[in-house]
Amino acid sequence: MMSTLTPQIRRHCVHFLRAMRRAMPKGWKTTLWLLEIMLPISLAVMLLKYFGVIDFLAIYLDPVFRHIGLPGSSSVVFLTGAFVTTYAGIAAMLSFALTLRQATILALMMCLCHALPMECAVTHRTGSSFFGMMILRLCMAFVCAFLLNLVLPEYAEPFGMVGDMTDATTLVGVLVEWLNASWRMALLVFVIVYLLMVVQSLLEEYDLIRPLSRPLRPLMSLFGLPRDAAYLWLVGNVLGISYGAAVMFDLIKSGKITKEEANEVNFHLAMNHSLIEDTSVFAAIGIGAGWIVGVRLFFALVVVWVRRLMGKCLFRAKRNRATL
Repeated sequence: MMSTLTPQIRRHCVHFLRAMRRAMPKGWKTTLWLLEIMLPISLAVMLLKYFGVIDFLAIYLDPVFRHIGLPGSSSVVFLTGAFVTTYAGIAAMLSFALTLRQATILALMMCLCHALPMECAVTHRTGSSFFGMMILRLCMAFVCAFLLNLVLPEYAEPFGMVGDMTDATTLVGVLVEWLNASWRMALLVFVIVYLLMVVQSLLEEYDLIRPLSRPLRPLMSLFGLPRDAAYLWLVGNVLGISYGAAVMFDLIKSGKITKEEANEVNFHLAMNHSLIEDTSVFAAIGIGAGWIVGVRLFFALVVVWVRRLMGKCLFRAKRNRATL
């Protein structure tokens, strides 16, 4: 059948098949790497929820949340999103009687602070501090929520609906629920990572990484990132930190980027990642996309440039001490 195709089409088919073969071992290895992080953390979080630890912690966050325009009970929503995923946080948020204004603030906090243990562990593998990233995202979630509370118009339009929160009531039920969720997650992770690796291989086959990155380089300069970080920025904003880190980890191993460059990108992505997915999901349930995107992009700029400024000040201070 291949012989009936034109030489140009045959060449494209060869490139595609080669990309698929090259992506398989990389996709499998990277999937195992991600699951080594994701599965133990997801089990630990489910056990913490089952034994009431997360609900206990939420009690002490009540006073803090009242200062950012949210009811104290909404700390449960934030903790669920922060320790599990955005989707778990949304499920919790929809069970509360909130105004649209309150839901917008919570949505922003969850965009900045979701799946923290897993995502911080992933970014640690690509050169960033686990606790540094966790503290940064937690602090900035509250800073952004505080400032958004100051500028959001005062409207009391209701949001959400009361839903049924069906959780396992026994420890065996928790383990069964975790196993059922884990195999689906493992399959989904492999499919996404494999397809991502196929795309990456095709970009290498056709030498397209540079042409695609070149138009984004001025934007990288604006963000205070290395000009060659455009591809990583694009992947992180389309697919998020976990899957973007899969590409980043592969590029580090191949020597195409350094850990320091990856760390710089991680600081930006800590504030602004999964921009397409997160914004689309929250817009679908009635949250204004403009507030979410605008605040995240602005503070991504702030975080990276403040970090660069602090780095320059420290460098000058060390140089001055050395000359004394």
